[in-house]
Amino acid sequence: MSLPPRAEELAALGEDARTQLSEVHRAREEALPRCRETIRACGLAIRAVHRRLPDEIAIRLAEAQDAVRAAQDALDPFPSLAAVGFLHDAEKEFAEAHLTRALVDGSPLPTAAELEVRLPAWLNGMAEAASELRRHLLDRLRAGEVERGEELLVAMEDAYDMLVTVDYPDAITGGLRRTTDALRAVVERSRSDVTTTVLQARLQRSIEASSGPAAPGGALS
Repeated sequence: MSLPPRAEELAALGEDARTQLSEVHRAREEALPRCRETIRACGLAIRAVHRRLPDEIAIRLAEAQDAVRAAQDALDPFPSLAAVGFLHDAEKEFAEAHLTRALVDGSPLPTAAELEVRLPAWLNGMAEAASELRRHLLDRLRAGEVERGEELLVAMEDAYDMLVTVDYPDAITGGLRRTTDALRAVVERSRSDVTTTVLQARLQRSIEASSGPAAPGGALS
């Protein structure tokens, strides 16, 4: 028994819808683990930056690049799916890892185009990379490298000063305002830490200068 014309039409439309959604679902299932791999590799790369392990940094960034490119390729045919949160998070972490390395070693900052990530992900990655500098800054202060700590603080402040000028709705920037507000708090705490360390170093030098060299001959019996 043949279906009524409208039923046949709806059956065909339903089949087409299921086919399209099945393709979207397969792309999503393929991209999700790649995004998780990206985030994991980037976390390890940032840890290697703080530990100053250049070979490990290179290995982890290469892993992250392979994973994020696979996720992007899987989602590229589906723009609406590519705009969802998990790819943004992976691209943000990828940008953060590269930008953290550049901020620490003083190399040029890679652009969003060079990293092949979306601009909102790059901007949020920059904010989080600047926040990551706090850990490196504290490590340097503990090592007695006060001047290096001051340099890192300046880099954090410069990043914040740039990001605060990007004043657009969160729907466009991927929630940058919230990330920038969090960075401001990190910068303020870091400035306090550096100031305290600098003042302590000056006080120590003043005490040492005022005490003068020890008198020759030792103590009298």
